[in-house]
Amino acid sequence: MSTRGTATVRRPGVPPPPPPPKRTWRRRIRIALVVAHVLVLAAAGTAWSLYRDVTAGIVTTDVVSGDSSDGAQNVLLVGVDSRTDTKGNPLPDEVLRRLHAGPDTGVLNSDTIILLHVPDGGGAAAAFSIPRDSYVDIPGYRTDKINAAYPAVTALTAEKLVAEGGHPRQEIDALARQAGRTALVKAVEELTGVSVDHYAEINLLGFANLTQAVGGVDVCLRAATSDELSGADFRAGPQTLSGADALSFVRQRHGLPQGDLSRIRRQQVFLAAVAHKILSAGTLTDPAKLSALVGVAQDTLVIDSGWDLLGFAQQAAGIARGNLEFVTIPTLGTQTIDVGSVVKVDPFQVHDFVDRTIADQAAKAEEAAKATPPPAAPGPLTIIPSRYAVDVRNGSSVKGLAVTVVDRMRDLGFLRGSTDNFEPTEESVVRYTGADRGAALQVAEQLGGLPVEASDETVAGHLLVILGSDFDRSVLPTPAPRTTAAPPPPTAPITADGVPCID
Repeated sequence: MSTRGTATVRRPGVPPPPPPPKRTWRRRIRIALVVAHVLVLAAAGTAWSLYRDVTAGIVTTDVVSGDSSDGAQNVLLVGVDSRTDTKGNPLPDEVLRRLHAGPDTGVLNSDTIILLHVPDGGGAAAAFSIPRDSYVDIPGYRTDKINAAYPAVTALTAEKLVAEGGHPRQEIDALARQAGRTALVKAVEELTGVSVDHYAEINLLGFANLTQAVGGVDVCLRAATSDELSGADFRAGPQTLSGADALSFVRQRHGLPQGDLSRIRRQQVFLAAVAHKILSAGTLTDPAKLSALVGVAQDTLVIDSGWDLLGFAQQAAGIARGNLEFVTIPTLGTQTIDVGSVVKVDPFQVHDFVDRTIADQAAKAEEAAKATPPPAAPGPLTIIPSRYAVDVRNGSSVKGLAVTVVDRMRDLGFLRGSTDNFEPTEESVVRYTGADRGAALQVAEQLGGLPVEASDETVAGHLLVILGSDFDRSVLPTPAPRTTAAPPPPTAPITADGVPCID
């Protein structure tokens, strides 16, 4: 059972899904910050020596049998509310206090569950968020919240091994956790209809250390907020967070306008910001930061033992261009039953949603590949622009275009000339006289490569730009926003290529 390309292989005898509900990314989700670690490893695995150093120190587990050598890859990303490190050693009390981890209930919660799909050949990836309270069938256990799969099966396996006798404590812990992880993998496969090829897990300390290693992550809040339980205390507006503050930011639920929904949106946006910071800000070319990231991965990450990170790095290269969209599976509301409040899900609807999202992402990648690349940016000026005035006449149907162009020329250092309307014309041109041809050519280049022509009507030291209906306004820079107010709530999908202000 595996997804290859855009088609999902289903189990025999499973009836076709009913029509899916309307898609919405605002549905209840739990977004993980473990994705960033996978992206780090993918990008860091470009050299064998570094690949060897990274994998040598990471704890591995045998929970999947996927083959990453070809085809699409589905990676299960799990964030656990664990008070131990990857080797089972308790975290110091001082660290737990700093992280505002709260009391230890003795239960290992898998609070974040994401299925990351990277298509065959790379392209546009999709991260499917699965609400932790989704009420599903857990193979080998019972029907329960999906986040019960890991801790419940871990505890049951440990009890069984203790009863058998002859197993050292360390072996019991390792085998029990392996069984718990395997149960979660199978539950996700049953729910989504796709096979899990690889597994990655991170704990609270790992996330806090990750944000410190990249030098903090930029966020933006519409209003100031505070919460004693999570340790959150943030002002309104843009700010950079790392360490315990970053962890408080994504864990806060109380005091937010929409409670869990606001927290979910924070996790989505923050994860996108982390991925964007790692992949686009030179983090992976900074030896000190890269070394810190590798250290965090070795101390706090667990991956499956069969993962070829070098192969995955090559396949996931498109993620670095922002080709990663965050979505959540469809749900059917909540219900209170014997195990508490659960999120109802229909596996058939989820199967169809996953198929359609993967197909949509593949179509986006294909369209992007066909798109005409933007024109090359003009080169620097090699003249002294303050020696020339630029006059502009608007012969297009776009109102105010002459003023926009003359302002652009002024920003480049030219003297501001006159502006006026011109008789309707199809072709744009830059006119000059005498020895001003070189300056006219440079103005023409800055405006998208317009033709130039000598004209007796143009005086020396003045360049005349005539704008026709063929003028491409995309060559002009986008004007800066005129207000510092927070933007409205996000309406577009959250990707790794920029994030909005949130609650």
